[in-house]
Amino acid sequence: MEAAAAAGAGARGPGLALCGALMAASGGSRFLAARYQEPRQDGQLAVKASDDILAFAFSSSGGYFALTDDNKRLVLFRTKPCWECLSVRSVVRRCTALIITAAEDKILVADKSGDVYSYSVTEPQKAGKVELGHLSLLLDVALSPDDQYILTADRDEKIRVSLTRAPHNIVSFCLGHREFVSRIFVIPNYPDLMLSASGDCTLRLWEYKSGKEVHCCHLNSLNKTEATNNDKKYAVSRIAYCCQGNYIAILCDCIPTVYIFQFDAAPQLLNYRHQISLKHKGWDIAFEETGGLWILQEDKAASLLLYRPVDGHWQPVTDDTGLMKMSKYLHDNWTMFEGSVGTESCYSSLYKASFDNMAIYLQKKEERLQQQQKKRKELQHESNRQTKKIRTRESS
Repeated sequence: MEAAAAAGAGARGPGLALCGALMAASGGSRFLAARYQEPRQDGQLAVKASDDILAFAFSSSGGYFALTDDNKRLVLFRTKPCWECLSVRSVVRRCTALIITAAEDKILVADKSGDVYSYSVTEPQKAGKVELGHLSLLLDVALSPDDQYILTADRDEKIRVSLTRAPHNIVSFCLGHREFVSRIFVIPNYPDLMLSASGDCTLRLWEYKSGKEVHCCHLNSLNKTEATNNDKKYAVSRIAYCCQGNYIAILCDCIPTVYIFQFDAAPQLLNYRHQISLKHKGWDIAFEETGGLWILQEDKAASLLLYRPVDGHWQPVTDDTGLMKMSKYLHDNWTMFEGSVGTESCYSSLYKASFDNMAIYLQKKEERLQQQQKKRKELQHESNRQTKKIRTRESS
């Protein structure tokens, strides 16, 4: 594959994933999948479940599709030659992210308790096996292109790199973020490098095997009208990458803007190139193999947008057959997104709580001074009373 979307395993809220000619979109307890580049008779597949879809992903070849829902189920599909449900397995806890190995033999699932479980693809009824664990909530999981390393990101600012064959063997930690790490992604055509994003408004580039930070971009400096003039924090919710041109697209949780960077391999820099302003809240982003950027947004009339680079600038595409086809599917099935329209940020509860220690200190100091002053007055009053008694005795 020449394009990959780190957001394909998005947790909570509508999501979008591309793999070759296949596109999948999720909303609430349903997902819709279709071949957007080739005509087909059935056109779509909608699956109803009792609870919301939390994470989903295609395999690298597009031959498999896996999802987890809020009812603690892991559902595996085979997509070729036609969609077929292979298994529905129970997971221990609600999941936050999942990924299918490049060998397409395992599904790795990260959950809210900080554990990663593996589930067999070749034995679709086999129970899961715990691979590794963190002490805090896991937010994302990734694999190196050769499946040799498992990368996990948690709420406590840490990114851990472990050996797949022996997950207890920790290779390195990538430390530097000051808030929860919301997204991680290993660059397919530069397999020793990883992108990470966080609630601290930064996008970072790492040599993950050594834990060395190579470059850091402060995203709040790119949108001064939205970010720097507002005390509200913004978390990166999606990362998408395209090998054709080394483009990186970033979507923040509360900003209706897509930021586009380009990776310069020689100096290992992330160069800011462009931003796409949206009229509505962006839900997800994904690159297609030819370099087009798809955007899923909170708008029934135009739920899908497609942009392509023209002379270094990203221009909207309106006459694409696949765009018109998939837009109609989503419009006709808009009920699957209605539960996500107008919802608040799912990251707000993950930020570290801050306390005004100075105000508390000054308040306690004032209370202590008042107590001391009251005590001195009481002692002075008692002393005066004793003195008065003595003088009365002497006069008598």
